[in-house]
Amino acid sequence: MDAPPRSDMLTRGDPLAGLLEGPRARGAFMIRACFDPPWAVRVEDRAPLTVMLVVRGDAWVTPDRGEPLRLRAGDLAIARGPDPYTCADDPATAPQALILPGAECAYPDGRPLNGSMDLGVRTWGDRPDGSTVVLIGTYLMQGEISGRLLDALPPLLALTSDVWECPLTSLVMAEIGRDEPGQEVVLDRLLDLLVIAALRAWFSRPEAAAPAWYLAMADPVVGRVLRLLQDDPAHPWTVATLAAKAGVSRAALARRFTELVGEPPMSYLTAWRLALAADRLRDTDDTLDALARQVGYGSAFALSSAFKRVYGVSPQEHRTRAARPVSVGLGPPA
Repeated sequence: MDAPPRSDMLTRGDPLAGLLEGPRARGAFMIRACFDPPWAVRVEDRAPLTVMLVVRGDAWVTPDRGEPLRLRAGDLAIARGPDPYTCADDPATAPQALILPGAECAYPDGRPLNGSMDLGVRTWGDRPDGSTVVLIGTYLMQGEISGRLLDALPPLLALTSDVWECPLTSLVMAEIGRDEPGQEVVLDRLLDLLVIAALRAWFSRPEAAAPAWYLAMADPVVGRVLRLLQDDPAHPWTVATLAAKAGVSRAALARRFTELVGEPPMSYLTAWRLALAADRLRDTDDTLDALARQVGYGSAFALSSAFKRVYGVSPQEHRTRAARPVSVGLGPPA
């Protein structure tokens, strides 16, 4: 018997694993930013997710919509795109640099910086031993982060050192400045681990506002049904078979599921199947026929029609876009 796909193995019995399985960086942008006050960088790169870990000094992250967020040494922030924001020593400091899509860097008036702030391998700013040091990791492509994960996050979140101690700071600091064979892959995996560790801590906090389906996992009826759907999406589920498994009537299940999750069971199953298909289109070379069978569609045509209706592009277009490389124009190669 073939082993189950990786995403299936990770989600079985663990709803948080299913949520966090999404991050898979590929040539992600990672850099050590070193500054002396006054400093400010305007970020308009539209990246789906950016992690900022303060190693020394402190910084402010100011979104265009929302309150400024102060970060001290040991604090971590995650910004969910595409909305812009500014990182600075003080919210009042005017931006001195602009980060654009593709990690291109320019002066605020649009002129290219042309490497004038490069300080060595993956190091950027005023001077390598600046009073403020921030480790920055950015997923450059939407396909590297699942939509289910992004939808579960606020535009800007923070974990302060008094509630969470980052277990990877010293390792990321050691690896980010190395220029060794395979270093890009090492940094990609470290960024994934950093995000997963941070979000696992974040979702354990009462202020995290976890998604409805995640909270519903605690319900004895709906939680069981959600696990059935996530563990075996290819099964020909109906409301009747799910209700029988949960030991309730169809009407009771439909009402309770919709109330807690925000959509009916079959709508949730459709979204889950298509999310898995989107991930596997990105991560495998499986044919559309094979993918259709894996996620519960009877044919490639049926999967393709449903996929295009929800995602707005065909499965092949999605696969092509996910595989498209992104150039990095800020500093040395990541």
